[in-house]
This record gives sequence, structure tokens and C-alpha cells, in this order.
Amino acid sequence: MSKKIIINIVSILTILLMVGCQEDDLKFGDLQAPTNLVIKAEIVGKTDADPNGDGSGSVKFVATAADAISYKYVFSDGTSVNSPTGKADKRFAKPGLNTYTVTVVATGRGGVETNNSIEVTVQSDFSDPEAVTFLTGGTSKKWYWSASEPGHLGVGQNDADATKNYFANYYTATPFEKAASPESSCLYDNVLTFSLDGDVVKYQLDNGGATFFNAAFASVAGGSSPSDACLTYNAGGTKIVSLSPSESVVMANPNHLTQTRGTTINFSDGGFMGYYIGQSSYEIISITANRMVVRAVMGGNPALAWYHIFTTTKPTQAPPADYTKLVWSDEFDTDGAPDATKWTYDLGKGDNGWGNSEKQNYTNSANNVIVQGGSLKITAKKEASGGADYSSARLKTDGKFKFTYGKVEIKAKLPTGVGTWPAIWMLGSNYATKPWPACGEIDIMEHVGKNQNVILSTLHYPGHSGGDGNTGSKTIPNVSTEFHVYKTVWSPASVQTFADDVLIHSVPNDGTLPFNSDFFLILNVAMGGNLGGNIDAAFTQSSMEIDYVRVYQ
Repeated sequence: MSKKIIINIVSILTILLMVGCQEDDLKFGDLQAPTNLVIKAEIVGKTDADPNGDGSGSVKFVATAADAISYKYVFSDGTSVNSPTGKADKRFAKPGLNTYTVTVVATGRGGVETNNSIEVTVQSDFSDPEAVTFLTGGTSKKWYWSASEPGHLGVGQNDADATKNYFANYYTATPFEKAASPESSCLYDNVLTFSLDGDVVKYQLDNGGATFFNAAFASVAGGSSPSDACLTYNAGGTKIVSLSPSESVVMANPNHLTQTRGTTINFSDGGFMGYYIGQSSYEIISITANRMVVRAVMGGNPALAWYHIFTTTKPTQAPPADYTKLVWSDEFDTDGAPDATKWTYDLGKGDNGWGNSEKQNYTNSANNVIVQGGSLKITAKKEASGGADYSSARLKTDGKFKFTYGKVEIKAKLPTGVGTWPAIWMLGSNYATKPWPACGEIDIMEHVGKNQNVILSTLHYPGHSGGDGNTGSKTIPNVSTEFHVYKTVWSPASVQTFADDVLIHSVPNDGTLPFNSDFFLILNVAMGGNLGGNIDAAFTQSSMEIDYVRVYQ
């Protein structure tokens, strides 16, 4: 294979003239071009039977030259990489058997360069045309941070623990979290454009002039910061995108086919996806035509993996709904049965344990539901009742009070015991004509005794019903020994749930969801069932106590 060596020497005459204009005590270093530049290429998996490699498209390069200070590889697929040592690993991603020109620029003293080029022919069997179509739309497509979605930015562990290494288990951003501070708000200005030029995928990041930097990389932007911050930084021009098979720890998981797509996005020339973490390769966890989740190991810290979620429709942050007018409440100030003008009951065992294989019979007996000492008490008991082994109660405002949008606050102390399943929730009042899940369900608070102090909040609707509900959770201390305020703020823009003002879950609302019509309130304590699980044989009784229920609009 022929090689062509071209030596480009900076104009000696110009530099000599410059030296002549300097003071006598100022001297330039000697100019010395590297010589004997040799490039060696090792095609990974090359054998006599497979002279073009094992199909991975991987090639290991080593460049050497006398008097060279540094090297740069320039590949004919549009990518390049700096290599101080002269070593570089490259995966050529274009499917099939292809020949590439590889040029190495060796730099010597005074910036003098020597170039040498070789050609390599290598086989790549990997392709993901569907991912290319999703990324580019076949022509060009813009992506934005899914800022309204919980966890649009998150971080988790990067190790061999297959139970935790495929999601952000350390930290997840709340909706529009970074918009709250000028130090981070620039993140949401990012516009990521993927385009298809022939069979080449190209990428541009429009960062609005500022990039959100991880503090460990602030020096890249010429600054320093003790915490993550927006810094002035030019994200550069068009980058070339190549796709390759993932080699992350997730791929070693027994269930990796359900945890990652297995495709990695690689950007040329230091390209990155908005948040600067010293990484130019991102594993696609999942991708559709309008939503993408990626994972990237943090540069310089292989113990951490960052997760990003993008959407093709830029989210807009609606102003906080100002729900301050009290329109309905029960303070439970009168001892005895619950106020019949406000509450009614679900009674009996329900269909298949209310559809959840629950083990209780609901009654309106004072043994199970009573207002006493300024609180409503719903008590689950181990006793024969209506053909069940447990009794309890379920109150609802169905037919008494319903509303669309507002703020609901319930101050409650939860029962204890493995098998208990208290819930504070809302159901679409049109359930008779639009059977569940089409009517929608908002679970403000659920708790199961087998996971003490873990508060769940879930939305159920078509495509997200039963075990596939859109759910979030947070650990809240002492939920069974102290009162806490469980709250939802429900607006045309979102449904958010809280415990003592700690955000539990947030789901964007729009006209396609059933959360835009009247709902009513439900309070109950179930036993066992699909979520409650097995019941402790030693369980006798326990109560959920409600101090008040208040609805604001």
C-alpha cells in the first residue's frame, strides 16, 4: 500500500523576520519537524479467514516519529482525535466493508507538522437504521431537554450491580428544577439537531452561548466553580455521529434486553449532549420518534453514569397555579359517624377484592370508621367480616362533591403492619361511562407496611394502568407515628403530588389525558392484595387517622 509523506514547514522567513523585530533577549525555540513518521494499524479480529476484522469495525493505531511532541488522527469519515502518545482506538461504524483514509499529523517543536496517511479496509456488521430514523426523522430533527419530566437529568452507579446500574438511582432532577437558578437555567436553552446527509448522520448543539458544566470540568470553559454552573462556551460546529454497539456494564446484565437498546451514539470532535461531563459517547437506553433516554459514563469518574431524557416538543413551564380559595373541607370536629352530607361508602368485598385481590370487607361500622377527638379514624381489623378475614372502611365523596383542577391537602397519620395498604386518592367521576382506566385515577398517597415510610404516588390512565401506572416514590420518615400533609396540585399543565412539600411525583397534563374533568376523593385502608402483599399473621388492627381534608381552587 503506497504512503505519501507531506512535510509542511511553517514559513521560516516569516519567523526570522519576527525574531528580528524582538528585543535581543527574546528568543524562539528551535524549529524541528518530526521525521520518520510511521503509522501501524491493527484491525481487531483480523485472521487469514477474516482479513478485514471481526465485524466490529475496530482498529488500533500506533503512530511514531522522531522529535514528535504530539499527534492528531484525522479520519476520512469526518472524525478526528488528539493523541499525545500516538495511540488511538477507532471503531468505524459505517455498515459493510469500507476503506478509510487515516491521516496522522505529528507536531514537533515550534508547531512544525509532519503528515502521513495510510488506508485501512475494515468490516463493520453493526447497524441500527431505526435509531437513525428516530434521531433524524429521515431528514432533520430537533431535540430538547424533557424538562417537565421527572428525572430528565439524573445520575446513578456504574458497576456490576445488575439491579441498579441501568437507571438514575442516586439523583433525579424534578420538573424544571434547573430553571430555578441562573446558575443552571441555560441547560433548557439547548437545541440538539440531528440530520441525515446521504448516509452520514450530523449533529449540531445550539447552547445559546452558555453550557451547563459539571463542576469537575469547569476548567474546559476557562473557569472554575465549586458546583455545576452555566459557563460561556462555544459548543463548536457540526459534528459527525457514528453508532456502535454498547459495551457498557448494562449489557452484561441478564435482563439487558429490557434495560437498554444496546446502541451507542458517538460524536466527533468532542461533541456532547448539552450537559458537559467530559464524554462524547452516549448509550441509548430507549428511543422513539419523540422521546429519547441516554446514559453516559462521566469522564474521569467511571463510578458514575449520567442519564438524560430528551423530547422533540420543547416543554414550557406554566406559571404555578394559584389555588388559594378554600372551596370544600372536612375538619372532623364533630365526634361520631362521618358527615353524611360530605361522605358516602363503598361496601363489601368488591369484585375480586376490588380488582386487586384485597382481603378485607368494607363496612360503615363505627368499629371501622369514626370521627373521634378531632380526627377521622379508618381502622382495619383482623376479624371475620362479610365472608372476609379482615374488616375496614372506604369513604368517598362520589355524588357529594367533585371538582376539576385545584389543590388538595390531607393531613394524615398512616397505619402500621405488614399487609396494610392505606390510600388517599381520586377517581374520575365519569367512571360509569368511561370505565377505569379511561376515567383516570390520581393516587395522591399510597403506603404499604412491607415498605415502611416509602410513599408512593401514581397516575393510572390508558396505557399506564395497574402495574404499569405512572409512578414516583420518596422515603418520608415516621409516616405511621407522625402526621404529614399529603398534597396534590392538579392543573391543566400537570399533576404534582407532595408529602410535606417534598415533591413525590409530577406528570405533564394535556388534552389527551383523562385529567381534565371532574374527580372525587377516596380514603381507605386495604389489606393485602397485589400491592399490600402477604399479611403479617400477628396483625390485629391499625388505623389511618385524618386530621383534615381541604380542597382549594
